[in-house]
Amino acid sequence: MAWFKRTNKGIQTPTESKKEAPDGLWYKTPSGKIVHMRELRNNAYVSPEDDYHVRIGSKEYFEILFDDNKFEELDAELSSGDPLKFVDSKPYPARIEATQKKSGLTDALRSAVGKINGTPLVIACMDFGFIGGSMGSVVGEKIARAINHSLEHKIPFLMISKSGGARMMEAGFSLMQMAKTSARLALLSEAKIPYISLLTDPTTGGVTASYAMLGDFNISEPGSLIGFAGPRVIRETIGKDLPKGFQSAEFVKDHGFLDFIVDRRSLKNKLSTLLKMLEN
Repeated sequence: MAWFKRTNKGIQTPTESKKEAPDGLWYKTPSGKIVHMRELRNNAYVSPEDDYHVRIGSKEYFEILFDDNKFEELDAELSSGDPLKFVDSKPYPARIEATQKKSGLTDALRSAVGKINGTPLVIACMDFGFIGGSMGSVVGEKIARAINHSLEHKIPFLMISKSGGARMMEAGFSLMQMAKTSARLALLSEAKIPYISLLTDPTTGGVTASYAMLGDFNISEPGSLIGFAGPRVIRETIGKDLPKGFQSAEFVKDHGFLDFIVDRRSLKNKLSTLLKMLEN
């Protein structure tokens, strides 16, 4: 039997034979704009019609920032243990293993060293796709080791934050990463090695309360959610409605917590210019 039939309206394909477009071929922004994934990739994952910055991970940021996508990954083998023998709906090791298989990542942060427009740079980048970009012991350790690499080689350090906050499965071990990373950043400051913090959507919880806000320059992408507690928690705590745009990058900048907001399409050149300025 033919897979199509001819009618007076032209050739029609029976419903059972229709094929959908491949998954991931198109992307729909929150405002309803439709963009082809190829065009989105070529535009640094920013929708050309409404400038919406799509959430991306370390793979994409490394492609955008490092010259010719060439870099040396640091401490790629580090993976979380289970110091508290934590169990919720499933044991913590099982959750880690399942997330590693699904995401292709070993944990919620990757670090690497390479060059951007010829300038050496160490980048630590969080991945929201790994348990909500939560900050656990491995995240803190990899940031600390990345800072050590910057110190040893006198190379500037860029932190790209994207996180829901501390990882509850590691409790106090997770919270201690706030102090650990902050202390290591103090050494970077003493050595007068530049540290730039890029806050992306979303940056919340203990990450905001520590290394994300400690940069020599704190910058963000447009429209990013930045805060400590969520809007609902704050609203219920203070018993008042929150201002319009509360916890957006633009609101945070207007209140003095960010130095500037940069479009991702200009990010590499902006960072390069900033680093060259800091060299002098």
